[in-house]
Amino acid sequence: MDDYPLTGILVSNRKNKKRILKLYQRYHNLTLRLYAFTSADILWKEQQIVGLYLIRGKWKKNKFPFPHAVYNQCYNKEKTKTIRRLTNIIGSSKCFNNINWFNKWKVYNLLDMSILKGYIPDTFLLNDVNVSELLKKYKLVFIKPSYGYKGKSVYRVELKENGDVHISLHSLAPRFICRKNEDIQQKLDEILCGKSFIVQKGVESSQIDHHYYDIRVLVQKNISGEWAVSTMVCRVANELYFNTSAYESIYDAEEIIARLFPLKKMKEIVLQSIKEISVNAAQVLEAHNGMMGELSVDFVLDKEMKLWIIEINGKPQKSIYKHIKNFKHVQLIYSRPMEYAYYLSQSTNF
Repeated sequence: MDDYPLTGILVSNRKNKKRILKLYQRYHNLTLRLYAFTSADILWKEQQIVGLYLIRGKWKKNKFPFPHAVYNQCYNKEKTKTIRRLTNIIGSSKCFNNINWFNKWKVYNLLDMSILKGYIPDTFLLNDVNVSELLKKYKLVFIKPSYGYKGKSVYRVELKENGDVHISLHSLAPRFICRKNEDIQQKLDEILCGKSFIVQKGVESSQIDHHYYDIRVLVQKNISGEWAVSTMVCRVANELYFNTSAYESIYDAEEIIARLFPLKKMKEIVLQSIKEISVNAAQVLEAHNGMMGELSVDFVLDKEMKLWIIEINGKPQKSIYKHIKNFKHVQLIYSRPMEYAYYLSQSTNF
């Protein structure tokens, strides 16, 4: 075994090993040894891991020592038993992305106490508020699962001028209509089945060519261990859809922002603001969630062109970048976690 630093990618099941390992192996050019493993591959008594690795185009298994850095690719709500045990052995500063399935209510509270307070819509726990009162105040709210992903079970709830309430899922067409004299709270209880949800003031977001869109920013640690923006894209929703997870097209954000802000100076100011806010958000969350190496921040611009953070994801969905024509940053988005792992390994004697 050579003396290269070892990086382990912890995956949720053995089916994911080859796919994930292949991506990260392909795009880095560092002198490190990379292997993928699951919780079941750890031989705790022997202090070894049966890892899958790729060498000269062939897949092989081998017993490896515990790695100098671990990149967690399991989507988990809290620190798993495996990660806790690993950090006890190799050190808490050697595992990153330990918590990557964020609780939206916790994220809101952390941002609300930070310098980013002005960029987040008013947010409440569903069980703590009267939705009818919120609708009188805001006219539009969004109801989201506390632990949600890919836009699943996000409801748009709007108070219409005639007093009816339209409840939509994914598309603007109402899935349910609550008449003026009906109990909206009771209807929501039936729909949401008692799970944990948050309610967020609805941002009347701007549109492009009559389509809703958002701006997704991928923020990652680099080889110096510092947060940096890797890429910014715009997801444009299908026509008559508010949920950008069901996107019709996806573009480099600079292309869309240049259309929204034709003056070059304004475009540069907006892009710089997005970058700074995104890096600040990563710093705020890392300060409370433990070591992280990447996350994505979703923004919308309202009708006055003010920026709002609407979502932060702890396990960014990288498959979306396949749908961008002539995407320039494919190497960067996969190499940066390896760069950060390499950075962490340099403080280890090996």
